[in-house]
Amino acid sequence: MQEITRPAKRFIVSSVSSDAHMWNLVFLQLLLEENGGEVTNLGACVPDQVIIDECREVRPDVLVLSTVNGHGHLDGLRLIRKIRSEPDLQDLRVVIGGKLGVRGAENVEFIEKLAEGGFDGVFESEGALSSFDEFLRGIGPTRRLGPAARPALEMQEAVA
Repeated sequence: MQEITRPAKRFIVSSVSSDAHMWNLVFLQLLLEENGGEVTNLGACVPDQVIIDECREVRPDVLVLSTVNGHGHLDGLRLIRKIRSEPDLQDLRVVIGGKLGVRGAENVEFIEKLAEGGFDGVFESEGALSSFDEFLRGIGPTRRLGPAARPALEMQEAVA
């Protein structure tokens, strides 16, 4: 029997535009690579447009945004709105995690707002790594089911 090898998942790892921390990105890159991922690490303080351009170039399975400066909820919401407004990126899986705000335990209030804004996963500091790992295990071979793909899927289900 011939062994089938699945291609590695492609990831872009980046901070949000106001976050100058790099250690978290290196950690994520190593974590993803150790699990067979192919990672493009854009680094710290990356402008929104650079992230968008790189997503078009690399076509990752997941864009992973990390923040530790406490402004992730602001920068992240602005960025996800831009990404979801781009027709060719609407189905891209995008997650954000880290220190989303500066309110400690109250940062959990940002999770729902970021998810409603278009993130596929939002991981606040406490317990974030195990939740992120669970998210990664659930990634299938296809991209996010964006609004443009839903009518086609509904048609396929109706025919079947």
